Amino acid sequence: MQALLNQRLARIPLGFMGDGRDSASAALFLASEDARFITGTEIVVDGGMTVRCG
Repeated sequence: MQALLNQRLARIPLGFMGDGRDSASAALFLASEDARFITGTEIVVDGGMTVRCG
């Protein structure tokens, strides 16, 4: 199992695993006044994996 986790970590461009706090921070940002001009967008919280693989 540790080998699988290490392989996954090696594919994350930021170099560390995220957790629930990262998703919560994105949600809090979208609910804040700072996001007042954002309309209908997708925010991917994956440490850059989508950009690297896409």
